[in-house]
Order: sequence, then C-alpha cells, then structure tokens
Amino acid sequence: MAIFKLNINGKIQEVDVDPTTPILWVLRDSLNLQGTKYGCGIAQCGACTIHLDGAAMRSCQLPISVIGDKKITTIEGLSENGNHPVQEAWIEHDVPQCGYCQAGQIMSASALLKDNPNPSDADIDAAMHGNICRCGTYTRIKSAIKSAAKIG
Repeated sequence: MAIFKLNINGKIQEVDVDPTTPILWVLRDSLNLQGTKYGCGIAQCGACTIHLDGAAMRSCQLPISVIGDKKITTIEGLSENGNHPVQEAWIEHDVPQCGYCQAGQIMSASALLKDNPNPSDADIDAAMHGNICRCGTYTRIKSAIKSAAKIG
C-alpha cells in the first residue's frame, strides 16, 4: 500500500492503495465517485473514460502509480450543474437509452470538442471509436456532438 495525493475534479484527494490499482477502482471504491463505469476491464469499451490533463483516457487499465500530479476529471467534475454543452446536447438529442456507456461517451466527446471545436464527421468517428453503446445510439451521439460544437 502507498499514499497517493490526486487532483480529482479540482480537489486534492488522498488515498492509501496498492500502486497497481487501476484509477477506476480508486475513483469508485476509495472515493465513491461512481459515475465512471466498469465495462470490459480491458480498455476496449470506453465506459471508464476519464480526462487526464484534459485527454480522454480509459481508467480501467491505468494504474494509480502513473498518475503523478496530472489532473483527473470524471463525469462528476465535467460541470457543476450538469450543464456542459455536451451534457445539454445529450439531453436535447435524447441520446441515453440504458445509460450505462453515457459517462464514457460524454467524456470522450467533451475531450474531442476541447481539442477540436468544429470536428468533421471523420474527426467524430475517430475520437469516438471504441466507445461501445449496446443500445446503438451512435447516430444520436454524433448529432449531439455536432450540436454541442455549435453551443460551444
């Protein structure tokens, strides 16, 4: 076990965990931030996506020991009131069905728009590749991302 100080959603959090523990489990089990979901456990489905210094990362395979002083943002920290443009567009386009993948989808989409405020269809496809939605709302996801880009 080791003590780690993490910057999560703008707050310093201290945890005492095994250095090999994936950040997903630190967030969910140690810090009770359960918006980040466990999907596949092999970084292939996108349900566990967080931002690490603004970049979309899969947290299920990311050990806490590599985080250092990088800033972590979870779905809970994306906006205080759930009014991030991507979240608003998700509602406008009625994206969620079962909702399980949505936190990861939103985190990937918001990272894309931060880096590319006016993405093409190909840019969206590339950024969202590997974010799996069992309900198949991909068309609505793409429409929501385009709307969020206009909201800014």
